[in-house]
Amino acid sequence: MTMTAGQSVAGPATDLGTISRVVVGVDDSKAGLAALAAATKLARSSGASLVAVRAWALGLPRHGGRRMRHLSHPHVVISFSGVEQRAAASVLTHRAFGAAVGGLPADLPVTIETPDCDPAVALVSIAAEPGDVIVVGRGHGHPASRLIHGSVSRYCSRHARCPVLVVPS
Repeated sequence: MTMTAGQSVAGPATDLGTISRVVVGVDDSKAGLAALAAATKLARSSGASLVAVRAWALGLPRHGGRRMRHLSHPHVVISFSGVEQRAAASVLTHRAFGAAVGGLPADLPVTIETPDCDPAVALVSIAAEPGDVIVVGRGHGHPASRLIHGSVSRYCSRHARCPVLVVPS
């Protein structure tokens, strides 16, 4: 079940059923900030907790686009801890909250997840409990870019087992 921002964010939480967690993909694009603001508003109006997910992975673009994997050119990593990437993801998430809603909401239980994973797969995996809702942004990127990198919102809409709210930029 996929909805656009105008359908449910401003309406009562009952439009989506009982919401216990709002899982939002975080990036610093216009669409990402709009999604973060909408997710915060939805969590507040429904009394839900907010899970902010900023996934990262070697070989993926900075803004978390899904990349087509080609088996003929696998990436080789000898040793990698990911500490720097997790720290950078956490910093970006805090900055995004500042830009979208003026800072980390003090009135909501917020969890920040920084998994080493494809962003779309991370969102669908994390939002696996009853009462979860995924909120993602959808920018107006170039069609060629979407062809190469894929679309997080499209993947979530097709694979999630919970409602997905797609917020335009």
